Amino acid sequence: MMTLTRFAGWPVIAGAGLAGLSAALHLDRPCVVLSPSPLGTEAASMLAQGGLAAAIGHDDDVALHMRDTLDAGDGLCDPRAVEAIIGAGPSVIATLLDWGVAFTRTGSSDLDLHLEAAHSRARIAHVSGDGSGAGIMEALIARVKASQRIVVLDGVTLDHLHVLDGRVRGVWLNTGQFIPTNHCILACGGAGALYVGATSPASNTGRGLAAAARAGARLADMEFVQFHPTALDVETGGGRSPLISEAVRGAGAVLVDETGNRFTDELQSRDRVSRAIARHRALGHRVFLDARYNGPHARGNRQGAGQATGLRQVFSRQFPGIARICAQHGIDPDREPIPVRPAVHYHMGGVATDLHGRASLAGLWACGEVACTGLHGANRLASNSLLEAFVMGRAVAWDVNNATRERHSCQNPTEPVRFGAASFGPRMDKGAGILRDHDGLEGLSAFLAPLAARDDHALVGAAIAKAALRRKESRGSHWRLDGDEAPQTGRFQFTLAEIGLGQGDIAASGSAPMIHAQRSYVHA
Repeated sequence: MMTLTRFAGWPVIAGAGLAGLSAALHLDRPCVVLSPSPLGTEAASMLAQGGLAAAIGHDDDVALHMRDTLDAGDGLCDPRAVEAIIGAGPSVIATLLDWGVAFTRTGSSDLDLHLEAAHSRARIAHVSGDGSGAGIMEALIARVKASQRIVVLDGVTLDHLHVLDGRVRGVWLNTGQFIPTNHCILACGGAGALYVGATSPASNTGRGLAAAARAGARLADMEFVQFHPTALDVETGGGRSPLISEAVRGAGAVLVDETGNRFTDELQSRDRVSRAIARHRALGHRVFLDARYNGPHARGNRQGAGQATGLRQVFSRQFPGIARICAQHGIDPDREPIPVRPAVHYHMGGVATDLHGRASLAGLWACGEVACTGLHGANRLASNSLLEAFVMGRAVAWDVNNATRERHSCQNPTEPVRFGAASFGPRMDKGAGILRDHDGLEGLSAFLAPLAARDDHALVGAAIAKAALRRKESRGSHWRLDGDEAPQTGRFQFTLAEIGLGQGDIAASGSAPMIHAQRSYVHA
């Protein structure tokens, strides 16, 4: 074990996606970024196809964007988070343009804006149709590499938080090294890769979330796991599933089965479309996305949407990145429908934070998918995640900039026990998948809970299962086939101790309390 004395007292940012790089670039002091792989690889932000949602169109305004976000969140969004983060959208676009992001334009001035499901206006700023995440990240990576005060440690991840007297005093790395610091910023992504065939990078297994939880931080909304309706339905060998962007349906593509018949409204919120596809597949059908220009569905109307169907131009020109992915699997979307299925895509739950990004544990902040601000409620509105990642990375940095700077002792603490990371994907799919019931969730919890004390993946999976058992209603992305008709109000927040996880073999414990309102804000 070795203490990295050079970095003593520096803020440590665990994760190098959009949220982590936004935090690093907005800090006013030297910092360390832990990147599990070279910058620009293995970050979910790089894979984002659709773009960044912001109310900048001539027919749009922030109030409409807020309304769409609240509707998609199915009654569980924190209205203050929605107001603060959605309200910052236009300023984020302006900043990213200043930083060199090459958003696609319709002419010399106006940005080209895509329509996505559950948005009432076209408001998705994108880069080259479907290269948005990579386009945004490339601009931020260039700024990080040009900075003299940002040190990136490649191949390094957070392993443990060192907590003393109720606050963070340092971080342990997967290399066995230790950095003494009072400022740890979690930006290490979600937990999608706990499931089979998720769209997430393989590194997104929730281990940063587990480290925070083991240190005593509160978690929130853990039951809400979003399935993207249209992952490419091909054999992946258990790896990451390629994504077919929401923008493809927004551009006019329709969902059909093997008979060519449509069976749902493609522009509903993600949870509704995903469930419709899951049910249709359960009846023995295959599902396809027909995105052919002037194809058989190019005329007529969407069910309930009153909009013409069919793409306005050849698919491979409008979505070149997705066309290349399809070609790798022998599919030509210009000439044939694309086979699709739902796949785990985003976790609305995570480390509970206020709108400064502060966790309940002093010295710990979180932003991006690992965090839970309350913006997304029970179901994330498409393309709000990149917006939240940038805004909350900035908010965290500004809060850390104003935090007290303390002297640090470099005395080595006792090296902690390392936790396992076994694969439980099939069990997660079966027990806490897109359609849930009590028996499946209870069985998953009973299997994972005794393992949680020594395995991080089991810990996060068990927390999801226990929260899902607690919410007996169907709401948003959490759908109980045996759900109560009477709605539950409020959001659940808990520590591991409150649900009996992570301390050896466990029996079910008491109810998780409701989340409490927090007085906080985000700088717009």
